[in-house]
Amino acid sequence: MNKYEFLGRLRERLAGLPPKDIDASLDYYAELIADRIEDGMSEEEAVAAMGSIDEIVAQILEDTSLPKLVKEKVRPKRALRTWEILLIVLGFPLWFILLVTFASIIFSVLVAIGSVIISVFAVAIAVGACALAFIVAGLICFVTAKGALGTILIGASLICAGLCILFFIGATYASKGILWLCKKGIYAIKSCFVGKEAKV
Repeated sequence: MNKYEFLGRLRERLAGLPPKDIDASLDYYAELIADRIEDGMSEEEAVAAMGSIDEIVAQILEDTSLPKLVKEKVRPKRALRTWEILLIVLGFPLWFILLVTFASIIFSVLVAIGSVIISVFAVAIAVGACALAFIVAGLICFVTAKGALGTILIGASLICAGLCILFFIGATYASKGILWLCKKGIYAIKSCFVGKEAKV
């Protein structure tokens, strides 16, 4: 694929972004290709070195904010007619309620996900605090000549310390997984606003 075919396909895949952003991206990749050609690569090698168009589109979408994509999508491409403005105004109670409902649902889901992550870390911290408390209580028992109870408490502190480590590792992986799912969800939403062939 030559430079012009590459930039043409990239322009098609970025359809839906603001024109200014599309032009900036195309200029950036055109300059990268030109630099590589100056360094001695052929045009085809320089284009191949850019990577796949899917990866480039994914990176550009990741760097583009969702509000910017939505704003570009809903911006009218022509002046609104009188009857269209009238419909928007009369439909305000309906579309505003739907918009607020949708925003509330998204906010609730984010709060629920955040609560799960915080809860799992809180359990890990609480179990770790129990381990420390059992160690202190066990040492007090040894000092006051209650060796059997002290041994049980030290054993319980070791069990709690092990559970704390397991909970913390599990919470870390769970939070990374949830954040990964959120990132993929946002990417899927963003890809609805640009070229139809965009893939995760």
